[in-house]
Amino acid sequence: MARYTGPKVRISRRLGVNIYENSKGSKALERRPFPPGTHGRTRRRGAGSEYLLQLQEKQKAKYIYGVLERQFRKAYEEATRLAGPTGENLLRLLECRLDNVVYRAGWANTRPQARQFVSHGLVLVDGKRVNIPSYSVGRGQVVTLSEKAANMIVIQHNIDTLDHKMVGWIDRAEGGKQVTVRELPSREQIDVPVREQLIVELYSK
Repeated sequence: MARYTGPKVRISRRLGVNIYENSKGSKALERRPFPPGTHGRTRRRGAGSEYLLQLQEKQKAKYIYGVLERQFRKAYEEATRLAGPTGENLLRLLECRLDNVVYRAGWANTRPQARQFVSHGLVLVDGKRVNIPSYSVGRGQVVTLSEKAANMIVIQHNIDTLDHKMVGWIDRAEGGKQVTVRELPSREQIDVPVREQLIVELYSK
């Protein structure tokens, strides 16, 4: 199962966003708020061609949700076939990935950790084990932790301590070990720092 395994802090510094939403990335951006490399200090962030800005927005979305180019392109093509703005459809499809739902539920500290939980078979969808991080969760589906996962110290620690604001399109049951997708997310409910229209412009060329 393909995934990005390269340096993460460099990605965050290059794009100017704490892509993986971890403390290491935040500290790195505070200490060195400029792109990596020999000329990083003299390079103005955001300066450059229209194509560069569009490419950076695509890269942000790809790294935030942990998908590679082929998966991202496939999601975009599916978004173009759906009714409504293509950019919003794209973010909605990415947001409804099972690994992202696990992250939004507060069971994982980061999306990569959520991806690992799903890959290890610790998550059930409508009572059935699903180990595919890209599985698309639909309206009304119930996502729960397996019996093994519910007793894991790391997951219980995340539930007790993470300050994740529960998104409006997901309902969490008492105890926090089960969530239901009440509705598909609207753009206002997706808080990722991505300008999706630039991605649409990039792929429309």
